[in-house]
Amino acid sequence: MQPHLLQDVHPPVASQCKNAEAGCLVRCPLAHRKGHQNSCPFELMVCPNEGCMARMARGALAEHQQHCQHGTQKLCPQSCGVTLDPTECVCHNCHGELREAWGQRQERSQTLVLCLLQHVRKVHRTTSLIRQQLAQLGSFLEEDALLLGNWREDAQVTTEGSTGAEMCGVQSQSTL
Repeated sequence: MQPHLLQDVHPPVASQCKNAEAGCLVRCPLAHRKGHQNSCPFELMVCPNEGCMARMARGALAEHQQHCQHGTQKLCPQSCGVTLDPTECVCHNCHGELREAWGQRQERSQTLVLCLLQHVRKVHRTTSLIRQQLAQLGSFLEEDALLLGNWREDAQVTTEGSTGAEMCGVQSQSTL
């Protein structure tokens, strides 16, 4: 006998799903039973999230995973780049956090600029003071040079026709 003739005479035996007690009403041939069990919404499943021991029907698994406290971390739905646990997603406000971080940086920048400005002013005052002191020193040196130049001229004049006593500033009685 040929195999297809046997199928025509005897229809395939349909069996109920092993999850019939849980509510599955599907009846299928034994050949398709394994395929159905791999997708049966009544199949008892364990939550795949690490640390979660919850067991539920496959049909309820997707909803459970959305609220599971042991869920895997996800990127922020607002694309700020932060990785969040499911419990953090509810209270996460990346725009607020970024705004706060930006405000703190602005305050720090302003403090640094004010500090830098104080140092620049101090350097400017010190530089001005040094310029004044150099100008005074230059004036003193010029006065000393003039006095020294006059003293040398006086010394040359007195050496040509006077005694040593006159050179030291002692005048003879004849000149008085």
